[in-house]
Amino acid sequence: MQGILRFFEYSGFANVTPGHILMVLIGLLFIYLAIRHEYEPLLLVPIGFGILIGNTPFMENAGLQLGIYEPGSVLNYLYQGVLKGIFPPLIFLGIGAMTDFSTLLSNPKLILLGAAAQIGIFLTYLGALVLGFANPEAASIGIIGGADGPTAIFIASRLAPHLIGSIAIAAYSYMALVPVIQPPIMRLLTTPEERKIRMKPPRAVSKQEKVIFPIAGLLLTGFIAPGSLPLLGMLFFGNLLKESMVTKRLADTARNALIDIVTIILGLTVGASTQATTFLTPQSILIFVLGALSFMISTAGGIMFAKLMNRFLKGDDRINPLIGAAGVSAVPDSARVAQTEGLKADPNNHLLMHAMAPNVSGVIGSAVAAGIMLSFLM
Repeated sequence: MQGILRFFEYSGFANVTPGHILMVLIGLLFIYLAIRHEYEPLLLVPIGFGILIGNTPFMENAGLQLGIYEPGSVLNYLYQGVLKGIFPPLIFLGIGAMTDFSTLLSNPKLILLGAAAQIGIFLTYLGALVLGFANPEAASIGIIGGADGPTAIFIASRLAPHLIGSIAIAAYSYMALVPVIQPPIMRLLTTPEERKIRMKPPRAVSKQEKVIFPIAGLLLTGFIAPGSLPLLGMLFFGNLLKESMVTKRLADTARNALIDIVTIILGLTVGASTQATTFLTPQSILIFVLGALSFMISTAGGIMFAKLMNRFLKGDDRINPLIGAAGVSAVPDSARVAQTEGLKADPNNHLLMHAMAPNVSGVIGSAVAAGIMLSFLM
């Protein structure tokens, strides 16, 4: 009988709490949204399953080395790639090898939309300070507005490691919910006539321009914000591997095998970091609220800046304000949302190629914003 009781004490049934049950339900919800509605399945399936792993209860003070926060556990070793900021640059390498900057190069003024969409980062940073968060914590929370999970994890690993779990889950959650959050804001801030604006086709971009851009982009952003080099250095390096056409094997590895492996480990460990006994705090809930506000402000900022630009543009040079919402870094989902909303207003108005320009510039913009914050707060 004593053996049976000891077995029960070590089982999950004896150590389960309401928090564990709540987090398991959230993990199941993530998996459901990924499979049933295809909301960012490559992210939500690993994260959702990681939440299940991290919230399977066990006796935490028994020295079993099971939890992600217990030194010596397998999950803890894997989690070091998150805590040390190793995984985000590797993901940026893969993103760079997948990204085509042609639309941005063909219409450079659209980069302003990606910059304008970062307003949510800085306003949320100020709001978090008002609510009592320390400077480094507020900066890490504000980056959620860029809808760029790797950037949010990278800056949190440098400035607020104790908040990585909450910040990462919030950032990836809002990235997955782009098709739900953005359309109402887009329809609210634009008129039917604005949504029907047709933009002139992008010009053809030469191979020479495509090769020069990652080199020039690295030097320019590196001089402006050296703190962004770990991210943007890898982004532009990956893009050069793609555009040079002489390193196809390296580019294929970066955009396929490498980014897939890192995404699996990153998603699983970030999900497991939501261990109920550590994760469920009033602070985490406040981070989710601030993250949502940051993301919505960033979406609105891109749209409103496009409307402002149209006051100085005429004829074919005018911009459909819907693509301003793609200034957040959720590539390519926010660009697809702009395309979908454009087709609803005019079934023959295709905005995807135009929306990709502010979308990829948003990736650069959020990384530069993170680099600037690191320069001031490290």
